[in-house]
Order: sequence, then structure tokens, then C-alpha cells
Amino acid sequence: MDRTTTHRRNALFALFFLPGLAISSWVTRTPDIRDQLGASTAQMGLVLFGLSAGSMLGILSSGRFVSRFGTRPVVTAGILTTVASMPVVGLGAGLSQFWLVTLGLFLFGLGMGGGEVAMNIEGADVERLLERAVLPTMHGFFSLGTVVGAGIGIGLTATRFSVTWHLIAIGLISVPVALGAIRRIPAGVGLTASGKANKSPNEAVWRDKILWLIGIVVLAMALAEGAANDWLPLIMVDGHGLDAALGSAVYTAFAAAMTIGRFGGGWFLTRFGRPAVLGASAIIGGVGLLLVIVADNQVVAGAAVLLWGVGAALGFPVALSAAADSGANPTARVSLVATAGYVAFLVGPPALGFLGEHYGLRNAMIVVLALLAAAAVVAPTLKKKEAVLSPR
Repeated sequence: MDRTTTHRRNALFALFFLPGLAISSWVTRTPDIRDQLGASTAQMGLVLFGLSAGSMLGILSSGRFVSRFGTRPVVTAGILTTVASMPVVGLGAGLSQFWLVTLGLFLFGLGMGGGEVAMNIEGADVERLLERAVLPTMHGFFSLGTVVGAGIGIGLTATRFSVTWHLIAIGLISVPVALGAIRRIPAGVGLTASGKANKSPNEAVWRDKILWLIGIVVLAMALAEGAANDWLPLIMVDGHGLDAALGSAVYTAFAAAMTIGRFGGGWFLTRFGRPAVLGASAIIGGVGLLLVIVADNQVVAGAAVLLWGVGAALGFPVALSAAADSGANPTARVSLVATAGYVAFLVGPPALGFLGEHYGLRNAMIVVLALLAAAAVVAPTLKKKEAVLSPR
């Protein structure tokens, strides 16, 4: 492995870590922010639609910007916007202003939705150079960021530390890390060999049936992860009667399970292949989520969250790797599947809040459970494509 590729890979590790740190900092403080705003579940869903709006704008424009300018400027704009969003959310909570929290979440969605698609295109290119899977590890650093951020959030929640100063500090700490990592991202990735931008994914990509099957899997797995990130503390607080600190602790356990699954998933991919791993992940995650929905025992529900986390761990990154290997024009393929994944990850959970208002958050998760069941059915069909079956 040459030094330039090593530095580039390590920079992506850092760039995946920072959004995880940011999102878990927000998630672990959602009960406190909800209380400071005096918001109902439906009102929190409205606040989260700021996240949805920003996410859709970022996600839908990312592929086009990457094709025109390359990944580096898109990653730069995305990560800096993500970092800047946290102080805005914190100030909004401190001032009890719905619109300011919504603006902060809009910026977070815009930055993460745009930047993460470009980062996954970067990651797929690094996989090509290294000739081995590294996207699961990169997403593992995202999960590691959520663990670190959740641990900090739990401690600050327990000590009743100011939400405002907590989120401002997260933003300030992240800036130098982001700037240092961006320097290692090369220019030109995502452009054609001639340096001209691709207008859009070609028609063959859009008509590729195997790519749409991969999209179904990534949709389910990303929604399973995103639903936990946005709603798990409140599910445990409102649905299972835990206090805010314990609700955040359960979320931390979920994030830790995902981290372990992503860092330890390489052996299973080599031994069993992508279709088997994706199918097993959907089943394990579905069993865990089912127990969270139906179990009235706090201990059982808390333990089931570990299954939910392990099941959701590998689905998104493994599906992206499969998309990159599924045919010609890997940039367009990764962009298409990553777009589906981030729509589910960032836009799907706010919609669950409206279902939660009418039927309860636990019952709203039945939608996620149904998609995981669909992914478990679809995953074995990926064996029909040899390139998708065989990981690097």
C-alpha cells in the first residue's frame, strides 16, 4: 500500500468519524432538547423535517456536483456544513426556538446528505486501489464516532450540562480535524478520464435490475440505522419507561454493537460472501427490532437493541461495495445506491415521528421491520451476479 493511499484512507476514517460524533451528540440530547422546546412527538417530527429538507437537497444534488467538480469540493462543503450545524442546534435549544433548531438540522442534513454520498464514492475508489473491502471499516469509524459522541452525551446528560455549550463544543473540536483530513483528499475523483463531468448516471445503470435489488437492501438497512439514531432514546424513554440517561445509554449500546459489527465483519464477508451476510444481517436486525416493539420487559428490550445494532451494522457499507462491483461506471452505481441509502437514513426517520404520534413510537417501527423482512428475501438473489457475490 503506497503512502498516499494510506493517508487518503486514514483521512476518510476521520471524515466518517465526525458526522457520527455530531449525530450522536444530537441524538443523546433529544429528550433534553424536546423538553426545552416543550415539543410533542409530532412537533419533534416537524423539527426533524428540517433535517429531511436539507438531506433531500444535499442527497439529490451530490451526484451531479461530484460529476461536475469531483469529490473533494463536495466532501469539503459537506463536512464543514455538518460541523457548523451543531452549534446552531445548540443555540436553538438554549433559546427554545423551534425555527433555529430546525435550521440547524437542515444544515446537518444538507452537509451530511451531500458530503456522505461523495465520501462513499471516495471510499469505493480507495477499495479499488487497495483491492480489498474497506468501506465497512470506514462506516465503522462513523459508528465509532456515534459511540464516542453518545458516551459524552450520556455523561453530560447525567450531570445536566448545558445542551447549548455541549453542541457548540462539538462543533469547535471538529473543525481542525475536518480541515486536516480534507487536505488528504485528491482532486478529480468522480470525473471522467478526460476531466469532463458526467451529466448523470447512464441509462444502463438505471435499468440494471441487480442494482435495484441492492437498493432495496440498502434502503432497509439505512432506515434501520437512521430510525435508531433519531428515535431510539425516545423509544426507550416514552415506550419503555426509562429515564433520559438510561435511554441514551441504550442508544450507546446500539452504536457500540454497530461499531463491533463493522470492524469485525471482514471475516464473515470472506467466509460467507455478501449475499449471505446481507441476508443474515436483515434477519438479526429484524429479530432485535421485533423484540423492541413487542417486549414489555425493559431488560429484554434493552438487550434486543444489541441485535438491532449488529443486524444494521454491515448492510449499508457492504451494499455500497456490491454496487461498485456490479458493472461499469462504478461512480454512478455508488451514487445511485448511496442516494437511496441516505434518503432512508436521513429522510425516513422524521416521517416515523408522525406515525409515532398516532400509534406510538414502538408501533411506528413496524414499517422498518417490514423493510428488513423484504431485505432478507431479496439478499439471496444477489448470488445471481458473480461480481456481487465475491467480495474483494
